[in-house]
Amino acid sequence: MENNEQGFLKSHQAKILTVVLVLQAALFYGIVSRAEANPVSRPLEQLSEQLGSWQMSKVGVVDDETREVLKADELLNRSYVNPALRVEANLFVAYFKTQRTGQTPHSPKNCLPGNGWMQTDSGVLRLDVPGRQAPMEVNRYLVSKGEYKSIVVYWYQSRDRVVADEYHARFYTAADAIRYNRTDTALIRVVIPVVNGDAQRATDAAVNFIKDFYGPLRGHFPA
Repeated sequence: MENNEQGFLKSHQAKILTVVLVLQAALFYGIVSRAEANPVSRPLEQLSEQLGSWQMSKVGVVDDETREVLKADELLNRSYVNPALRVEANLFVAYFKTQRTGQTPHSPKNCLPGNGWMQTDSGVLRLDVPGRQAPMEVNRYLVSKGEYKSIVVYWYQSRDRVVADEYHARFYTAADAIRYNRTDTALIRVVIPVVNGDAQRATDAAVNFIKDFYGPLRGHFPA
């Protein structure tokens, strides 16, 4: 047991966790007295109904219970269809102006099991997206609920930064609070149903959708 503990203390994960905890301490005890800078953002509801080859098909409802749990400043829940690909995609965005009051994004991988969806496969996608100099990494999950399956892709976005890993997202939040005096962030999630067991086709459709909406959606977040 002692050897396992020593091994963990020397591990890469432990070092990252230590740095995160130190930065959080600096955030909440060292600069918490400063009024946070809250840059003006464009309302998410103004996002275009036409995103490249994708057309909005319906606006989803976010119930009061979910709103209370998320405590996001803005929520977007829409479905878009692509006639050429014959597929529908759901786009969900939760935007937080600040995280100092305990309002933080909830990881979809933790929420999905509570709704009856089980993870059957997971990984990271590297996407070349128009408007970005370097590829961005996002989470990809294959989930199932009875006979239904879906591809879930999500990431955290702060300023111009895209982060897949939750721990790295927290690290950057603390670093941004110290350097820029701001902790705004967004959780972005795409869900596409798997048809006829073809998970790759659903994944390709998700990538197509992300490439079309990334630029327009980016314009709604502060630089």
